Amino acid sequence: MKHIRIYLIAAMFTLALGVSQAMAHTALCNCFDNGDGTITCEGGFSDGSSAAGVSVFVLDAGGAEVLKGTMDPNSQYTFKKPDGKYTVKFSAGEGHEVMVPSDKIVQ
Repeated sequence: MKHIRIYLIAAMFTLALGVSQAMAHTALCNCFDNGDGTITCEGGFSDGSSAAGVSVFVLDAGGAEVLKGTMDPNSQYTFKKPDGKYTVKFSAGEGHEVMVPSDKIVQ
């Protein structure tokens, strides 16, 4: 009976550790209008990790790609503001995507 209890405690600890690590790496992205016809987006992860090199896509209202780039060493991406409605897609892999619609981007 004592061995079962030890295995159960070890299994619960392992599960809790795995869940905390999975939740500790949420993708984050925020964009703002620079007021000069450009938009800057800043990305990162909830555990403080850099987003340098992460892909960024700008999609038109129909979802078609109009721009593509990557976050710079400062985890930023600046682009010329497209006409009309658009969405910025921060894409760091499956489960790590953030969509920022143009109507949520402010100066």
